[in-house]
Amino acid sequence: MKPKNSIVKNIFKELSFSEEELKLIESVFHKVNIKKGELLIHPGDVVDAMYYITNGCLRAFHIDSQGKEHTIQFGIKDWWMSDFTAFFSDEKAIMTVEAIEDSVIYRISTKDKEYLYTEIPKIDRFFRIKLERSFAAFQKRILAGISKTAKERYLDFINTYPDIEKHIKNYHIASFLGITTESLSRIRKELSNH
Repeated sequence: MKPKNSIVKNIFKELSFSEEELKLIESVFHKVNIKKGELLIHPGDVVDAMYYITNGCLRAFHIDSQGKEHTIQFGIKDWWMSDFTAFFSDEKAIMTVEAIEDSVIYRISTKDKEYLYTEIPKIDRFFRIKLERSFAAFQKRILAGISKTAKERYLDFINTYPDIEKHIKNYHIASFLGITTESLSRIRKELSNH
């Protein structure tokens, strides 16, 4: 059975569920409204949940020993967000996850996710495929960071996150690309002149 008007329909678009499965899934996803500027995860936190974004924008970043921010990921509609290093290990969070605009997200705990894997095996496969794709995307991002020019990384960014620039600050984008805000301005100017 395909879910009608439920968060399950958004998260698991490709899958069909029985009424009983639907109720079980809905019981373990918890809606969270988070305001712009609010922190979802702090460095040092125990991370026992991941979040599905239905509306808004989140940012995961790390602050190095010199106090410089490094944006690792933006999370937009239909994306998953957490400090995945901490989530998949017994380590404490090394990232900060903040809302960069008012957002609606759905939380699922590690325990509940594992329970769904046991009760509804097709969800295990769904998350495995998501994880494989995410791993490939992060690997591409690392390769881009060491082999592409700042301009090429910016073009990749606007292809990956179309329209996001209206919602986030320039220094967040620069931090994500590993460049200064001045370099970002130069790249934009150069592109607008072509």
